[in-house]
Amino acid sequence: MLEKIKSTADFIRSKTSFNPEYGIVLGSGLGGLVQEVREEFSFEYSDIPNFPLSTVKGHGGKLILGTLAGKKVIAMQGRFHYYEGYSMQEVTFPIRVMIELGIRQLLLSNASGGMNPDYKVGDIVIIQDQINLMPSNPLIGKNEDELGPRFPDMSEAYESKSVQAAYEIASAAGYRVHKGVYAGVSGPCFETPAEYRFLRIIGADIVGMSTVPEVIVARHAGIPCFAISIVTDLGGFEHVEKISHEEVLRVANASEGKMTDVISQLLAKL
Repeated sequence: MLEKIKSTADFIRSKTSFNPEYGIVLGSGLGGLVQEVREEFSFEYSDIPNFPLSTVKGHGGKLILGTLAGKKVIAMQGRFHYYEGYSMQEVTFPIRVMIELGIRQLLLSNASGGMNPDYKVGDIVIIQDQINLMPSNPLIGKNEDELGPRFPDMSEAYESKSVQAAYEIASAAGYRVHKGVYAGVSGPCFETPAEYRFLRIIGADIVGMSTVPEVIVARHAGIPCFAISIVTDLGGFEHVEKISHEEVLRVANASEGKMTDVISQLLAKL
């Protein structure tokens, strides 16, 4: 693992002298933020040694280095998921490479299903905590002390200062915004009504199939995290709504501008 991480980071360094300060991961239908990045260099995932390939519609396949809101960023236009058949170590490999390249904070976005009755489709949720319901963990196996401690602390999975700053930015812009708890599940099925109700009972406000392993790996390395979610569907209520990936992408695309605005303003404050 260490050799692969260093080899991939060295490959990127051999192509550009750009040194990113912030890592960004863009989820389903939310890749348009890269259009705001003043690009210095970009890579197709297929051209990067040891990188997986995204197989999901709505996820691009490009790693972009450039400037956003005056900050040097490295942005993943599309992420990888456990349900695609990748191991947790493969899913989180790009995060390890970003950390090796020197990022000092990780910012993530995703589309989620909402079960909090106060939420509406299109709302923004600033994630303030998470529940890991995935069947594995990227830290299982031999621990590499160079990457982080055997038992990392997760008492502040999401940096509280960034959570509050982003909430204030979104509120000031007039967006419907909440602070919430994200449950990470393996997918790829959308949740049943009973599963939505169960997730609400155990304390989750939204649910999705990503983000959690990425945050675990970043916190393992001592990197602070921030995550923003767009509620693309609702579940667990008396009236059952059918959902499709196409509908998720439609709602995410429609709300993308709000997410881009919040992340850009947050970056400017960091």
